[in-house]
Amino acid sequence: MQLYKVFTLLADLRLAVQSTLFPTIIAILRDPLLLFRPAALSRLFMANVWVAFADGIDEEARPVKERLIPGNARGVVLDLGAGHGHTIKYLDREKVTKYIALEPNQHMHPKIRQNAANAGFSEAAETLLILPYGAEETSLIVSALGGPHAVDTIISILALCTIPSPETSLRALIDQVLKPGGHFLFYEHVLSPREDVAWWQRFWTPLWKRAFDGCCLDRPTHIWVPKMNCWQSGEVSAGRDDENEGYMFWHRVGIFVKK
Repeated sequence: MQLYKVFTLLADLRLAVQSTLFPTIIAILRDPLLLFRPAALSRLFMANVWVAFADGIDEEARPVKERLIPGNARGVVLDLGAGHGHTIKYLDREKVTKYIALEPNQHMHPKIRQNAANAGFSEAAETLLILPYGAEETSLIVSALGGPHAVDTIISILALCTIPSPETSLRALIDQVLKPGGHFLFYEHVLSPREDVAWWQRFWTPLWKRAFDGCCLDRPTHIWVPKMNCWQSGEVSAGRDDENEGYMFWHRVGIFVKK
């Protein structure tokens, strides 16, 4: 692989620090106890990072999302790690009856409401629900939805890279939250099939995950999702057209239907 691609991550890390350092310091000065609450401080830091990165990442992935989401998402949609709710822009309003944003970082909830309102979804109309849980908190999600199998479509856009115990967590969501015949859609950056790239992904992950709220560069999501024995049908395909196996961020797209 070309060596410069290895160190492009440093530019992203620098931008993350530059864009978040000042607002994070201000927050600490206002509430010094944040220094003793590392989880809260991490989420505040990530919320500031996402302000700098979210729109650009969404725009880069727009062609992929336009192919993946409008034609496959329907009914009640659960968006894992919703961030600012960019997914909602790609939903077909005639097919989708409700958008549920699963986002544990409550600093991001105002942006979700804003994007939802722009797309015609609202809590007042009961077409929008924001859940402050992680994807691993299945029992809380099921309880908030009023019972099991309440969702027609689960979408994961660059979210499985951060979920703790992703295989166990996703399987629980599929088993307990998704209806039989429901769709699971994903667009994720994954472990490269090239050994040299994979080595660097593993090398950078310990540092990267600290800056980006647990994001792991080296998860083979595209391999373990198809192996789950809960699918009626499914396929994994190429992500963006402008990348190859030499990229540190190598993306795959998945469309699966539950038995």
